[in-house]
Amino acid sequence: MDYSKIEKGVKDILTEIGEDPNREGLLKTPGRVAKSYEYLTDGYNKNIDELLNDAIFNEKYDEMVIVKDIDFYSMCEHHLLPFYGKIHIAYIPNGKIVGLSKIPRIVDMYARRLQVQERMTQEIADTLEKYLSPRGVAVVAEGYHMCMMMRGVQKQNSITTTSAMHGIF
Repeated sequence: MDYSKIEKGVKDILTEIGEDPNREGLLKTPGRVAKSYEYLTDGYNKNIDELLNDAIFNEKYDEMVIVKDIDFYSMCEHHLLPFYGKIHIAYIPNGKIVGLSKIPRIVDMYARRLQVQERMTQEIADTLEKYLSPRGVAVVAEGYHMCMMMRGVQKQNSITTTSAMHGIF
């Protein structure tokens, strides 16, 4: 990531909204924003094979595995505003299980990209299906969208729920 290009863009935005990028409180803002975007979009730099790190195991367990209330934070690709919430994931193994810590890591990988909640939900389910070949996988995401809360319709208490169901789900 070229910090100088992001910093220049942030300075231009500050100027266009009527601010002075040379004001004391804003002097380091362009650099902070560049570093923030690097972190908030580091999902683009993740490799799923490295993330899984051989943590898929052969196991005869065939009952539902559920990891719920996984916090996520993402950025809406339409307004570059945050959305956040919880994701609940269930799968029914078909001879393979994954290390439990890998499930939230998969969530973070997709959440830390410019996203829409619908696609993020599907990407998580598709990844688990591809690598585990489970009998079924279900992903439900519940999100609060700043683009709906801070601007536009200004509905602070609305929750967007998306789901992706594969296999026997």
